[in-house]
Amino acid sequence: MLDEDVFDSVTWETPTANGYEVETPRVSGPGYRQSTAGAEGGGPNEPKWEGYLKTSVRDPLKELPDTKDAYVSYLVTAETNLPTFSSPSCSSRRRFQDFVFLRDNLTRDFPACVVPPLPDKHRLEYLTGDRFSAEFMERRRQELSRFLERLSRHPTLQRAILVRSFFESKEWTVKMHQHLSHPPGPEPAPSLLDNVSDALLNAFTRVRKPDERFLDMRDSVDKFEEGLANTDRVWNRARTRTNGTFDPYQIGSEVLTRGGSDLTADYHDLAVAVQGLGFLESGITDPLNHFSNTLLEFSAILRHTTVTSTDPYLVALHSLLSYSHANRAVLKLRDQKQLDFEELSAYLSAVTAERDRLAAVISGRAGSSGLGLAAYFRDRMDSITGRDDDRTRVERMKRLDSKIKELEEAVTTAHETSDAFSDETLREQAIFQHAKKAEMKEMLGQLADGQIEMYKASMEEWERIIPIIQRIRVDV
Repeated sequence: MLDEDVFDSVTWETPTANGYEVETPRVSGPGYRQSTAGAEGGGPNEPKWEGYLKTSVRDPLKELPDTKDAYVSYLVTAETNLPTFSSPSCSSRRRFQDFVFLRDNLTRDFPACVVPPLPDKHRLEYLTGDRFSAEFMERRRQELSRFLERLSRHPTLQRAILVRSFFESKEWTVKMHQHLSHPPGPEPAPSLLDNVSDALLNAFTRVRKPDERFLDMRDSVDKFEEGLANTDRVWNRARTRTNGTFDPYQIGSEVLTRGGSDLTADYHDLAVAVQGLGFLESGITDPLNHFSNTLLEFSAILRHTTVTSTDPYLVALHSLLSYSHANRAVLKLRDQKQLDFEELSAYLSAVTAERDRLAAVISGRAGSSGLGLAAYFRDRMDSITGRDDDRTRVERMKRLDSKIKELEEAVTTAHETSDAFSDETLREQAIFQHAKKAEMKEMLGQLADGQIEMYKASMEEWERIIPIIQRIRVDV
């Protein structure tokens, strides 16, 4: 149960004055399609949207300052034409724990959906108090904004009642308690599957009859994550060589790192050395000072590119990799649904075989011969324990008949659940592919823009210094 003091102190209204600027929400990508006209011929697994949902997270504000209960709240806004929303635009202030509640309950309510991950809360900043620094709050704001953008791209999650309440409700604490007390949909009744021994369900870690479609999906996810990991490793190495060690929670800081071998520090030191040389060579002092300034400008360009382009790219890579892990979890859950069905089917077959064996023994048609070594040992054990009389066998058969009926119902339910979950997973994979393409297009586009800007600025600086260097006369 949620503690009252966790949420009661949130300021629900937006402050009237602040100096915070935020970028316009990005609205590119298929997740913002406003109609389903373009998806009618795409097949049953093609994503279909009922409208758009544009979200933003801004204005991080420290609440209850100078107290041990201090926290940061964020202004979340939404613009939409979805019929589930009561207003085309809405906003509220939410804290990080509200986002955690939203994600946890969406994961529970929509197990077949790829619910995007949230940033990790277990960081050193929470112990040292740096979580209230401007850099940390800005980094957290961007991550929460990405989380809501992914929700808004999802045709199912964007219409969830809890998502609507997250943006609209001015009594969010009440809504949370109501949602916990009365979750959407009926509570699943305890089934036979819940009573089967964990040892039975965990006896096999892989499905017996894997579906080729989902094997291909798993292989595709493996290759995609391997590619992301390799790309991250290469760019991290390049980033370290250029501007020192990468820390995603220090993005935005223009402090020059001196990790020992980073290029920005080397160019800075070279500029200082050239400037000192200019004081010694009186005839070329001015050209050498210009060259020193160019080196300083180039060092600043590299540092600026790292902060504005490389670091955001690495953060986006890490986030996309976490998103892919959430997708993998859905595929794993689908396998578990199939495994549940297969294990229940095997259990039903074993119980049915035992019931047939007892029926054969009672009718005198056969003993344990022909029914396997296990049946022979059961006969011997029954004889030793005195349970080999017909009356005992009849009672056991009645219990087995009841168990078989219960198992048949459970197998039917498990089969229907497995098939339905597989269909939902197919649709979910199509949705994830749309979201992945949109994010990669945006991520790589921003990286390319940053690199182009860096090379243009670098060329301008070096082109300005070339004529000055060429005017230096060297007497032989």
